[in-house]
Amino acid sequence: MRELHGQVEASVEKGAEVLLGGAPLDRKGYFYPPTILAALKPGMPAYHEELFGPVASVIRVRDEQEAVAVANASPFGLGGSVWTADSARGEAVAARIEAGAVFVNGLVKSDPRLPFGGVKISGYGRELSHYGIREFVNIQTVWVK
Repeated sequence: MRELHGQVEASVEKGAEVLLGGAPLDRKGYFYPPTILAALKPGMPAYHEELFGPVASVIRVRDEQEAVAVANASPFGLGGSVWTADSARGEAVAARIEAGAVFVNGLVKSDPRLPFGGVKISGYGRELSHYGIREFVNIQTVWVK
């Protein structure tokens, strides 16, 4: 929680706006309130770093092309989501995003029927589904001349 709050505070010091939450709860335990940060710009921790907690980072972009560029500029690639009234367009945008999973009009989640895993520094390989089970087996090659 301290690290998460440090990322939020450092982002706010650099100009991020807190729309909701943004301060630890005054109670025993490691709880952090749901937080929304807006007006994020390059150089802010909430723009570049993974935030392990209930913090949503809102990055405004001009258009679809910039949205894909911002998403793909991240060194992380576990999952993302595209929200749109046009499902076909959302699917086309999702195909251009470098992430292990991209959901259209839905939140990223794991489901045992679907392969799950990241790309870039967010992981290698897959778990779950019939693709994931292959990560846990050894295949022997026997070659005879």
